[in-house]
Amino acid sequence: MLVKSITTLLLLGLSVCSLDLPGMAQAEGVAVVVNSGNPAGNLSLGDLRKMFAGTKRSWPGGQAVKLITRGPGCPERAALLRLLAMSESEYKQYWTAQVFRGEADAEPLVVPSVGMQREALGVFSGAISLVNAPDVKPGMKVIKIDNLLPGAAGYAVR
Repeated sequence: MLVKSITTLLLLGLSVCSLDLPGMAQAEGVAVVVNSGNPAGNLSLGDLRKMFAGTKRSWPGGQAVKLITRGPGCPERAALLRLLAMSESEYKQYWTAQVFRGEADAEPLVVPSVGMQREALGVFSGAISLVNAPDVKPGMKVIKIDNLLPGAAGYAVR
């Protein structure tokens, strides 16, 4: 019963993501958000790529990075795939191989809603996620990428 409920919740989240219109996140970009207690205020685009590729596994100071992602069909997922220059199937294969080789304990945590992203960011002190900029909620700390915030000219995460 519990498995059926979780499956239903995940499918509902995926269907909600698919309601987003193409290009919806383009105007302001996709914000990079972290746990509110994280001292980071800026990341380079290269370090962001390394974190989401699982090759940079800790924050300065040693805190483990915890990746929180949205599912296929969401603007945040499209931005993630562009960031890593991968298709959805390549991304899935990449993480399956990472786990199989023991280079990662698990695939990134996939959540079906912005509310669940906010909750996960609060639970995991090393959490990092991508959120459609207009959907940033209180309790989500937005960090700069190459000293730029979403909406700024030249902001790279779209």
